[in-house]
Parts: sequence; structure tokens; C-alpha cells
Amino acid sequence: MSSAAPTSTDPRALPFETASWARRVLALIVDWALSILVVVFFIGWDAYTSPGGAKQVLVPVVYVVESALLTTLVGGSFGKLATRLRTVRVDGDPRPLDPLRAVARQLMVAVVIPPLIFRPDGRGVHDLSCGSATVTLQTYRTYFRRLAG
Repeated sequence: MSSAAPTSTDPRALPFETASWARRVLALIVDWALSILVVVFFIGWDAYTSPGGAKQVLVPVVYVVESALLTTLVGGSFGKLATRLRTVRVDGDPRPLDPLRAVARQLMVAVVIPPLIFRPDGRGVHDLSCGSATVTLQTYRTYFRRLAG
């Protein structure tokens, strides 16, 4: 089930459906697990699990870098791509987000702002402030590829 209906009478409603929160959370879990694996690969399991140090910030940093870079290049983080989601511009431009918006968006996700405040159409503060939305691959193909062609 998606979180927005394109038939809404709200003038601010999007002309397409956004992805469900369940798929977004699954994508975030995949991204976070991947970020942990990357950190463990570079610093080792013992260093990762030992108390203290600045390593606590490494996982969020890896998450923000990975997700912002892939969102800018291909329209979604590894987790979003794996769960068949895409991050799109709400203005209808089929290109991926620019780097500044992608980094700002992912920083807000990393500090857990989105689940606190969101609209009925499924967009959180991170999407509203960056002019973005998360959609399924099917929505992306039918709506955004049509605009690009």
C-alpha cells in the first residue's frame, strides 16, 4: 500500500504515489547494515565492538556518504535500489537530486528527523526541505521516464 493517492483534492498533493513507509524502513535497514559492514571491514570487529572512541560516528558518516553519493548518481541509495525504490524530484525533473540536496536530505535521515514530522502524502521534513519524494521503481518508470522521453 502506498502513502499517497494521486486523486487527492489538496492542491499541494503530488501527481504520483509515494512509496510505503515499510519499504522505506526496509531500505534504511539495508543501508545501515551495509554501513556497519563497511566500517567493520576497515577498522575490524574488535575495534568496532570495543567501548569508547570516535568510531560511533563512523556508521552514520558512511551511511550519509553512501546514500548521498548513490542518490546523486543513480537516484537512490543501495538499500533503496535493492528494495526497488527511487528518490525523485517533486518538480517532475527526471534527473537525480543534485549533490547538495542529496547530502542535506541524508543528514536529516541520519539524525532521525523524518519519522517525527511528515505529511499525509508520505513526505517527511527531509523530503519537503529538499524538494524530493521516494517512489517505487514502477512509479518512477511510468511517471518520470515518460517526462524524460
